[in-house]
Amino acid sequence: MSKYLFSFATWQPGHPPLGAGYLPRLSLEPTMSGSGLFDGAWWPRSNDIALELPDLITALSLRLGRIRRVALDTAAWGDVPRSIAANGDTVRIGWLATSTGTITLSRGIDDHHILLVVPPATAWHTAAAAMAVAATTGNRTPADELLDFDGGSSSRR
Repeated sequence: MSKYLFSFATWQPGHPPLGAGYLPRLSLEPTMSGSGLFDGAWWPRSNDIALELPDLITALSLRLGRIRRVALDTAAWGDVPRSIAANGDTVRIGWLATSTGTITLSRGIDDHHILLVVPPATAWHTAAAAMAVAATTGNRTPADELLDFDGGSSSRR
């Protein structure tokens, strides 16, 4: 399977890649070995978690299997429900106050995958760069540094 579920290969400055309105903007570390801080990155189109999360869970379920729980920074999103229907299941949503810029998806008690969350209004070139670094095997760059990848000109939530 390709490293990218969403590819930036066709990106042109000022224009979103082909298919950009249909697939989750998602980049995964190819081995999913857990050797870095992140297992990949996700770039949602809005701050509406109820709208964005089901497609992310469905896409990740193809690669990871059944997602049972999600933990996220609720301050970064609009109204956050306690659970959401996705991929034919009910997925519980929890919060992590110290995880700004991340989302954790769990399949079980000791089976977690952490994604960098790129703010929706981030410029294409900044998002692509941050996502590529987050999905690099063994990457140890913290979320704050990745989200400020271009020296501070990216938009924030």
